[in-house]
Amino acid sequence: MAYEKKAEDWFQEASALLPVWLRCAVRTLPERQRKEAEEFRLRAGQPASIVLPNGESRIPGCKERPITSEDIGITLEIASQGSAHTVLERIKHGYLTVGGGHRLGLCGSGVIKDSVFMNMRQLSSLAIRIAKEVPGAAAGVLEQLLDEGMLQSTLIISPPGRGKTTLLREIIRCVSDGEGAVALRVGVADERGEVAAMESGLPRMAVGARTDVMDCCPKREGLLMLLRGMNPQVLAMDEITAPEDVDALETAAGCGVILLATAHGGNLRELGLRPVYRRLISENIFRRAVIISMDGKKRRYDVVPMEDGVC
Repeated sequence: MAYEKKAEDWFQEASALLPVWLRCAVRTLPERQRKEAEEFRLRAGQPASIVLPNGESRIPGCKERPITSEDIGITLEIASQGSAHTVLERIKHGYLTVGGGHRLGLCGSGVIKDSVFMNMRQLSSLAIRIAKEVPGAAAGVLEQLLDEGMLQSTLIISPPGRGKTTLLREIIRCVSDGEGAVALRVGVADERGEVAAMESGLPRMAVGARTDVMDCCPKREGLLMLLRGMNPQVLAMDEITAPEDVDALETAAGCGVILLATAHGGNLRELGLRPVYRRLISENIFRRAVIISMDGKKRRYDVVPMEDGVC
């Protein structure tokens, strides 16, 4: 299937989460905008908007109809297949991943008990991040991650929404299929279900023939279970966020496994300002870093070495 057809499929799937009136409106957008769409944004009291590579704009035909709390509630009901109460535990983390790997980000009023954030109520904003595959996204990058033909442990860095997960997934697929690199067994700790988008034991996203996925469990536990049970040559995870993630990466690195991961940041200097990432840098867990930035509407990928704790 051609990339254009896949992009349309992801758009249609994500737009199906919207209330009917809004779904109909977004599906009348020009083909190019449907292909390039990155997010839908719903804010109570404001018209709905769409995020494209050149920024966020109002959706034509919706400017006179502001989003209501009911619209947000309907979207959540659709995303949870009519059982919003069953996803409350995930909602309290501020997001919900649904079939196909699409992510709903949520804002509202916090529910606090004994000084602990328990959940959200009175939802006021909702963002649907449209998952999509981009075949060829790793072209020109993967070859720079090799040393004598062998993949090196790599950290992918960028601000939110720049395509870290998309690039990670494509590198996983290429290595797993032996496309542009030595074919290796890859284990993926897919805590949020956004890398492989598993459904009924099958990945909705192309992650390669030699890839094993542990999804919907904490990254640390997923990495260690893959390490113990699946004999991976490469371990991959999305978004390092906590010290326990680093602990698991240190364990895997000590076992001779190649590591692939992503992190939020603008560059290595910014990353080094945060203690959890400083450990990764100083202990030389990764050998390469890919910095994703925007050059106009296009993404730019800069590969830099991470050697001996020096960035």
